[in-house]
Amino acid sequence: MTAARSLETAEEISDIAFGFMGSKALFSALHVDLFSVLSEKILSPEEVAGKTSLDVDRATTLLTALTSLGLVKKEGEGFTNSPAAEAFLVKGRKYDFGDYLRFQIDRQMYPFLTQLNDALTDSLDKDQVASYEEWFSDPEEARLYSRSQHAGSLGPGRGLAKMVDLSAAKTLLDVGGGTGAFSISLCKAYPGLRSTILDFPNVAKVGEEFIAEEGLSDRISYSPGNALKDPWPESADAVLMSYLFSGVPGESIPGLVRKAFQVLTPGGDFMVHDFMVEESREGPKLAALWQLQHTAFNPEARSITSAYVAGLMEAAGFIDIGTAPMIPGMTMLVHGRKPE
Repeated sequence: MTAARSLETAEEISDIAFGFMGSKALFSALHVDLFSVLSEKILSPEEVAGKTSLDVDRATTLLTALTSLGLVKKEGEGFTNSPAAEAFLVKGRKYDFGDYLRFQIDRQMYPFLTQLNDALTDSLDKDQVASYEEWFSDPEEARLYSRSQHAGSLGPGRGLAKMVDLSAAKTLLDVGGGTGAFSISLCKAYPGLRSTILDFPNVAKVGEEFIAEEGLSDRISYSPGNALKDPWPESADAVLMSYLFSGVPGESIPGLVRKAFQVLTPGGDFMVHDFMVEESREGPKLAALWQLQHTAFNPEARSITSAYVAGLMEAAGFIDIGTAPMIPGMTMLVHGRKPE
């Protein structure tokens, strides 16, 4: 494990301080669908202006900023996508997650950072602190968050299906499973698996649409509710909690682990996927920043490590506990098994 590098120059500090400008440049480009416009083409600023809502000067300014960030490349007198932008930010591409960035991160999460100072010092007004249950009681907020999250979870869902062998499992409980991206991926990989998703009612309405589109309504269903307060199904052969720990008060995490142990059948698998930092607290950077961002919304959130989660599993009675990266530099999977 490599220790985090200490900064040495004012320029390096400035790079961090001005990082939010780079974020907004990316979000603004997604807002005008710039990467799709540039897909497999080399266009001048005048041509970009003709295909978007930008005028020539603003197109030139945005293209220059994106080029400085490496998202766009300069080719002669024109501009084209970088390989990463072409693969991940063009609408319709297999691994496109532009909507996740444009809707959830830019429109919903980014504004919360304006209250981070008060969140850290416990100075937020009561109406500034909200749970996901309160937030998702608004159908439009639930739909916007859920549809964008779905796009960002399909890839990790496919990865999880390859990392954990669920061939012997018949039933999965996906706690806080959102729109069912992970359940969809796992049910596709394991034809004998059925899943129940426990999540808020307005999230379930959106998820049922995705599940129907995949033709899996007969194998994936919802138990609408709050995982911290409402009843869970009595038993399951596997339990998954993806991005759940980062969205709940830290004090509730041990109870969720114990509850998973209670509902699992003997030999059942328990999987926790979330933003986790190293035990040394020197990184990784993306996981640490995601945890900080959650604090702006939920001041009771806890910065967790894979060792912390593994320790909770061991204390609850799980065995054969292992950890592995899921999204490199960002999320980890901790996997354990209930004894036979």
